[in-house]
Amino acid sequence: MSERGSANAIRAWAAARRIPGPYLERWLALGAADRAAILETAEALRMRAGQLIAAFDLLDEISVREAVPIPGILARAEIRRILDGTGSAPGRASELLAALRIMRYPRLARAADRIARAIAALGLPRGIKVIAPRELESDEVRIELAAHGGAELSGLIEALGRRAPELARIAELVGGAGWDDDEI
Repeated sequence: MSERGSANAIRAWAAARRIPGPYLERWLALGAADRAAILETAEALRMRAGQLIAAFDLLDEISVREAVPIPGILARAEIRRILDGTGSAPGRASELLAALRIMRYPRLARAADRIARAIAALGLPRGIKVIAPRELESDEVRIELAAHGGAELSGLIEALGRRAPELARIAELVGGAGWDDDEI
């Protein structure tokens, strides 16, 4: 086995980033190709401990669910685009995690996309921002208003009132209603 995926190289990387022992042991228990692929990715993206743990869990779950080795997952076009792309390593690490979450939770990703499209379709005026929870980790929808003066604020509130039924539907979607629809 090459030094790249060796237990010593993984232990050194994990120690430098204070990877918890149970994760290190799980990592070391993988096959050589899987171990090496994770280390290569972590080094290339200069991952922090939390990013490695999240990526490790997602890769492991995808690998088990799809019966595909980790190098096969990392070789997919949407992942290679991130790994081989330009931009900051931390930014690409975040992109990788987002792409892996989409692979692991495709229904959730489709629901988030549907919600984003519904928000965009509202055509609300500037000054109104409808915010769905990141990765739908809660069922809370936030609405922010930014106005310069009372007249502008009144206009924004009026615009919200006209869109109340659509906003309520978005809140229902965020809460999980309609996720079984064919559109998701």
